[in-house]
Amino acid sequence: MANRENNSPEEEMTVTLTLDDDRELECIVLTIFEAGGRDYIALLPTEGEESDEGEVYLYRYSEIDGEPQLDNIEDDEEYEIAADAFDEFLDEQEYDEIVGEDELDELE
Repeated sequence: MANRENNSPEEEMTVTLTLDDDRELECIVLTIFEAGGRDYIALLPTEGEESDEGEVYLYRYSEIDGEPQLDNIEDDEEYEIAADAFDEFLDEQEYDEIVGEDELDELE
């Protein structure tokens, strides 16, 4: 379902998803995160007709013999847990980028 490409640390890690209709979609790995006792991966499609602006794909993530394994999240409740955790991750990232040390000093 996914192939990890070997990239240098300076480059973004990408995976290639094979969709249900056998088309391939290259995605940037945004993050791998834990939620509800499981690991998930957030993927952002690179430019192309398949990608909607800002659409992020969430999958259950595991490694088998060192190879990444992505599985669809079939349960709505599980998806909500993963989506909420990813939203919290985004909020933390935006806060870290928006609030610099000078702004923190002003808040004190």
